[in-house]
Amino acid sequence: MKRIGLFCGGFSSEYAISILSANTIQANFPKTHEVVKIVVSKEQWLVEFQGTSIPFDLNTCQFTHKGIPHKIDIGLVYIHGNPGENGKIQAFLDMHEIPYLNAGPLASSLSFDKWYCNQFLRAFDIPVAKSIFLTDIHEKSSDEIINTLGLPIFVKPSDSGSSYGISKVKHVSELDQALKSAFNERKTVVLESFLDGTEVTCGVYQTTTGIQALPLTEIASENEFFDYDAKYNGKSQEITPARISNEMSIKVQERAKKIYQLLQLRSISRIDFMIVGNEPHVIEVNTTPGFSPASIVPQMLACAGISIASFWESIVEFELKD
Repeated sequence: MKRIGLFCGGFSSEYAISILSANTIQANFPKTHEVVKIVVSKEQWLVEFQGTSIPFDLNTCQFTHKGIPHKIDIGLVYIHGNPGENGKIQAFLDMHEIPYLNAGPLASSLSFDKWYCNQFLRAFDIPVAKSIFLTDIHEKSSDEIINTLGLPIFVKPSDSGSSYGISKVKHVSELDQALKSAFNERKTVVLESFLDGTEVTCGVYQTTTGIQALPLTEIASENEFFDYDAKYNGKSQEITPARISNEMSIKVQERAKKIYQLLQLRSISRIDFMIVGNEPHVIEVNTTPGFSPASIVPQMLACAGISIASFWESIVEFELKD
């Protein structure tokens, strides 16, 4: 039986969400594998093993219980945000020659940064919102921003998740506070033009039979957009399958699979779209989508008639086939 080190927690505002996701994965993972959680924080990394919390040795990638050293055979990084979703732990595992189930450091880092990911996808003629990249809050005037993007606009930290620091700006008077909120989360900020349409999201993963797309979920938020409150506190309707035509569903799924392939993603990813007219525009690529009981991917799996255990088993089978 192989031991899977399930990395969770992390350094960002999404620490608690990552723990919830990891709990769901661990509780539903195939019993053919032993899953131990490795809870990562800035202070220390702790392995939850046989009812105790044990320090994880970063030099050896092992932990010691009752005098006996234990290793992990495979990594599963489920940290939303830094240092997992951006690929840093994957790079750490690469250095120690430990295989893992996730996308590699380059794919993770590229997908995690909203600006660079959108520029990459734009190069392959995949529609994305018009945007501005800022490294300083005073880099562009309000007039320059509004003249380029119009109103309303979205202000986002370039590499953050769960909608932390994101604001929808409808009036120029709101822009300064929105920028402060975004820069409070990260050092770089993306401003995007508003896309008016139907928001849907698509889960994508790969098995031995190829890249698979799950049923689409439609997002109907009670708030201005799909923010933290909408995602985790029930302030949205998440309708699976989405209330769109079969033709459009297939178009979105095929585009999601193309993006998965272009970015060289692995395991489960979730790609968010806004359908404007007859064209799905990419909003965001999530390489570590939420997996808590309130999250979307488990809803998609249920709609497809796929158990969480069989889902992860199919991923393990493909990722470790060599």
